[in-house]
Amino acid sequence: MAPRPTAPRIAPLPAAERRPSAQALLDTVTVAGSEANIFTTLVRAEGLTRRWLPFGGRLLNGKLPARHRELLILRTAWNCQAEYEWAQHVVLGRAAGLSDEEIGRVPGGADAGWDEHDQVLLRAADELHRDWCVSDPTWRQLAAAYDEQQLIELPMLVGHYHMVAMTLNSLGVALDAGLVGFPD
Repeated sequence: MAPRPTAPRIAPLPAAERRPSAQALLDTVTVAGSEANIFTTLVRAEGLTRRWLPFGGRLLNGKLPARHRELLILRTAWNCQAEYEWAQHVVLGRAAGLSDEEIGRVPGGADAGWDEHDQVLLRAADELHRDWCVSDPTWRQLAAAYDEQQLIELPMLVGHYHMVAMTLNSLGVALDAGLVGFPD
């Protein structure tokens, strides 16, 4: 695995340098009342970011239960070693009902003491990461629990967060104040 940048390769856009349209876009995506480095960095490509945000927002409010969504995203962040993505989704995972103990087990994967459904979610995230496809046995388990819309959304969610992880890792986006990175 390539080493991650230790400093931002592209810095967040300072407020003094923002066009009004960039600031208006950032005003729509504040996190806990403050601007997140992901958005203040990506807004440097304002047109791309403006089009990306609705898709990402749709996935964050999609058909999958929030707890399941966050478990899939956390496993993807771990698999991609995307510390910024991990840190943000620890907060979102807690809000979706994941306990700190469960979040701490995510790095251990499907065999880290999960119930059957959580195991299949983690297995699906791992298969998509490793093989770019969900296996037939895992698919059958997912299909027993989810409708067609959820089954379509699941690989799109994991794939989207792979893209986000690649971007965050490559740009060297720094953790926001107050966020905690990977567990030791």
